Amino acid sequence: MNGIPATPSPINEPIFSYAPGSPERAELQAELARQADQVVDVPLIIGGEEIRTGNTFDVVMPHDHGHVIARAHMAGPDEVRRAIDAATGAHQEWSMMRWEDRVAVFLKVADLLAGPRRAKLNAATMLGQSKNAFQAEIDAACEIIDFFRFGAHFAETIYGKQPLSEPGVWNRAEYRALEGFVYAVSPFNFTAIGANLPGTPAMMGNVSVWKPSHAALLSNYYVMQLFDEAGLPPGVINFIPGDPVEVTKVVMSDPNFAGIHFTGSTAVFRSFWKTIGDNIGKYRSYPRIVGETGGKDFIAVHPSADAAPVKTAIVRGSFEYQGQKCSAASRAYIPESMWGELKGPLIEETASLSMGDVRDFSNFVNAVIDRKAFDKIKGYIEDAKASEDAEVIVGGDCDDSVGYFISPTIIVAKRPDYVTMCDEVFGPVMTLYVYPDDEWEETLKLVDATSEYALTGAIFAKDRRVIRHATDVLCQSAGNFYINDKPTGAVVGQQPFGGARGSGTNDKAGSMFNLMRWVSARSIKETFVSPTDYTYPFLGKD
Repeated sequence: MNGIPATPSPINEPIFSYAPGSPERAELQAELARQADQVVDVPLIIGGEEIRTGNTFDVVMPHDHGHVIARAHMAGPDEVRRAIDAATGAHQEWSMMRWEDRVAVFLKVADLLAGPRRAKLNAATMLGQSKNAFQAEIDAACEIIDFFRFGAHFAETIYGKQPLSEPGVWNRAEYRALEGFVYAVSPFNFTAIGANLPGTPAMMGNVSVWKPSHAALLSNYYVMQLFDEAGLPPGVINFIPGDPVEVTKVVMSDPNFAGIHFTGSTAVFRSFWKTIGDNIGKYRSYPRIVGETGGKDFIAVHPSADAAPVKTAIVRGSFEYQGQKCSAASRAYIPESMWGELKGPLIEETASLSMGDVRDFSNFVNAVIDRKAFDKIKGYIEDAKASEDAEVIVGGDCDDSVGYFISPTIIVAKRPDYVTMCDEVFGPVMTLYVYPDDEWEETLKLVDATSEYALTGAIFAKDRRVIRHATDVLCQSAGNFYINDKPTGAVVGQQPFGGARGSGTNDKAGSMFNLMRWVSARSIKETFVSPTDYTYPFLGKD
């Protein structure tokens, strides 16, 4: 019965290539065809029970918005309260369960996903969120697997951190779950975030009420099924699609609300923080507030850099997954001496990017997520076309007749404060500002001061002194900072992800720091031979 278990040593999940003729490509194509030919009924899952409210909405393919792939039920206030009751009811048993039994559930999720469930979740992510095979693979397969395998290892490390003890005393640390439930609010753009936001707190003994994004419901429902298949007890994670305002109002008025794990917009996160502050007297404890919000991520290029790597960083960093990543490059600062060499190849390569349905594996770019996103991004492009302060040099085409397609677009701004140099567009739009070579120092100040965000950023330079200086000047400008590489693609265990300022609380998803937010430490001191005399030596007379 006794033992101190060690979790399997984690390594990052290998990325499948999906190259022509590969077995994974054939399996994924067959699964895409199967899923595209059905409409999945997506219920709420509360206390392990499927709940169908009859208040439904259609989940469609963004690249073929007339094609319904799921019909999802929405939670109302009664179902939200029921989910809270289910979570709080599961708390005692789950939080007191041995830690190795808890992490075993999530290690099993990782192995199921690495093997028999990989194609299913990747296909759902491709169809429902319009990701190509590679983007789905690094998200829905590899990152979820890494979150849970590395998370198990981090949990072991945390539980093993123990205090010193003097002779006659044994000091111990317990890492308790939070007292109450965690509200997990996940976005559309990463299936892995949907798994991580409720899953990581649960690994540490917490219970969760999970509100997934409407635009990621099919893949998130399959994640919930994975939790169940791996043996997660009913009520530990409760799945409640619903109106965000309505769900949040019920959740944040409950005395057992113990924390929020959020990824989404800065404005929404700030509204949550204000609501929590207004309600602070209601709660049994001070809630943990963990959030990753927006970004206006930069590429700053020094005259000493080579043009070819800069071109690739712009194309990949800006246009992979249609720029719908918090980390996507969306502003770049190019020296005048490089612009003549860079401009032609950059335009040519951007124009060559194929765009279309995810089921055609030759497409690099697919659709943006929905009508609201399409209209917003199109508005920025149309404004740039009409502005005297900007020029659209490639792309700019918008077509919503079949899917929400926006061609990869590059804008050259004549002013460094042009709107698309400052606003988070969250689409396939990169804005460049060409600066005089002798204004590198001023440009670094622009990079730091232009945006309220501080999520990701990259610098390109050869001169080591320049790299060191820029790294220092921009130390508060990005929580994930890249040298001579694009500012996207953080890997669990390698580049813990998160930023500060308007980009969130920087609690670093994919690291031990995030797991620490979901425990409450208790210090225990045990004295073996207790004192029986109150006096101390200093009380003696001289």
